[in-house]
Amino acid sequence: MLSSPDLRDAARGVRSAEPVIAIVGATGAVGIELLRCLEARRFPAAAVRLLASARSVGRFIPFRGRELAVEELTEDSFAGVDIALFSAGAGISRRYAPAAVAAGAVVVDNSSAFRMLPEVPLVVPEVNGGTLAGHAGIIANPNCVAAIMTVALAPLHRAHPLRRVTAATYQSASGAGAAAMEELRESTAAHLRGEAFAPKVLPHPYAFNLFSHNADVDPASGYNGEELKAIAESRRILGAPELPIGITCIRVPVLRAHSIALTVEFDRVVTPEEARGLLAGAPGLRLVDDRAANHFPMPSEASGQDDVLVGRIRTDLGDPTGRSLSLFVSGDQLLKGAALNAIQILEHLRS
Repeated sequence: MLSSPDLRDAARGVRSAEPVIAIVGATGAVGIELLRCLEARRFPAAAVRLLASARSVGRFIPFRGRELAVEELTEDSFAGVDIALFSAGAGISRRYAPAAVAAGAVVVDNSSAFRMLPEVPLVVPEVNGGTLAGHAGIIANPNCVAAIMTVALAPLHRAHPLRRVTAATYQSASGAGAAAMEELRESTAAHLRGEAFAPKVLPHPYAFNLFSHNADVDPASGYNGEELKAIAESRRILGAPELPIGITCIRVPVLRAHSIALTVEFDRVVTPEEARGLLAGAPGLRLVDDRAANHFPMPSEASGQDDVLVGRIRTDLGDPTGRSLSLFVSGDQLLKGAALNAIQILEHLRS
């Protein structure tokens, strides 16, 4: 981590009028979305550098009316860089993020490499933006499920402490990257033509199918890695380290935007009407809860949207105490689940 003088220098870089920004993993699905978010939100930048593996050198990616060349990532890539946005996997982050910090950059990392280190803030700005003040050069962007889920849970938890959360996810192809999205397109086309399609990116047929998330399963608990990450990170983001959370993560044949069915138990009775009021006024959320039209959050409407959609709010009839509610959320995995949250972290640092 950084010494105090280095930390002051890095903080000035984030707050400067025109920082130099590097994107590590610039050619991946999240890397492309990071560029789009920088452009759409008019985040100031003196220069943007695109870093990736040697095989991507020579590619050009459009940004603000120009074509930016992709450069090879090395330990020397961060000279003069103020902000480094990492989205290339945990191994790359562990290897290169310290070099970026040593060069004076603030790192916002989208991998799992640093999320559970106590000295690294794990941040969803609408939920726990205040923890950014303690960063020492590296800030962790959460798992996509944890980011989307906690945006919806936080307004409820602030008003009435949660006692238990049960969740089931419906996770899109975008969570596994651009190659998985293309496999879904190709396998769907093959299925409609009546042709066989052998999956290459994911372990099971994707078209017209759903299956347990492909992360490795922990033999002791029976939970897979995605589920364990979502549990641990959600607790940390909400500041509730002992909160009981049960979750089942499922891949579904949707291109982008994850959905989550939630049942939450409070310390007292909370009516659906009160919950709607808390959620309707919360940052980062849009209430979609029209019972008469049977219109609730859908990934098709959440895709491309900054806000997480929340609705289907009702009393859980399975809890005779009346202290539980069920609700449904959809959020764009590439945006609030990844790139947008990273840019919002930078905006929060500059404020």
